Amino acid sequence: MIDAESRPSDSAVQARQREMAAEHILFQVVRHVEAQHPGLIDRIEDSIDHLGDPAKDGTGDDEAVRDTARRFLASARKG
Repeated sequence: MIDAESRPSDSAVQARQREMAAEHILFQVVRHVEAQHPGLIDRIEDSIDHLGDPAKDGTGDDEAVRDTARRFLASARKG
């Protein structure tokens, strides 16, 4: 059983759910557009080096964000 102290806040749960929904929709859009216009994923991939984590609280990790983007695009390529 999860006690109240270790349970994520409602806002954290809602943020996670929004993120999952947005990722799914974006993934489907990227796959669809790539099918219509081959090269989209390559173009996005070429821009990843400019991607960064804007966190100002010490938790920022630019390379982790870039790695996530690369994995996302690799999955879109396979789909």
